[in-house]
Amino acid sequence: MIEVTINSIRVSLMSQNRIVVLQEKGAERYLPIWIGAFEADAITIPLQKMEVSRPLTHDLLHNLLDLLGAMVKRVVVTELKDETFFAEIVLDVHGRELQVDARPSDAIALAVRTQAPIFVEEAVLDEAAVVPEAAISLSPESPSVAGEDVATSEEDLGAFADFIQGLDLDSSSSTE
Repeated sequence: MIEVTINSIRVSLMSQNRIVVLQEKGAERYLPIWIGAFEADAITIPLQKMEVSRPLTHDLLHNLLDLLGAMVKRVVVTELKDETFFAEIVLDVHGRELQVDARPSDAIALAVRTQAPIFVEEAVLDEAAVVPEAAISLSPESPSVAGEDVATSEEDLGAFADFIQGLDLDSSSSTE
């Protein structure tokens, strides 16, 4: 498992879909995960320390876990299967460790509220992470980066082509 932080939440200009961008701690690998607008708000609201008049669903879950004596130890993005990410919330319930299946967006929203660390399985990062330098240098004249073959057209990049081309990691809109 590799620890990550929330780099940013992005909005696609083409479709208004949201992307949560996780960044490997101490490295330049980024994992973009498409999420819905409500899920993006569920992550963004506590990150920006915004007040809400009534508890949202993830606040309720956090409150219930507290009342039951459970603690969120960590959340883990565990798998990428058929272009869908899977995650687990790892709880400590009175000294007993339990894993709960979750969507990554829900697990991340809960992690933000509980200050629990976020991890990604190494195989998932190896399969789906992007490195900005590789994305910038994609051209027919430079088909490899660091000795590895990389895609040379947007068609080869699949679902992340628009995201990679529009990645601006130096902007001040980071929500870490």
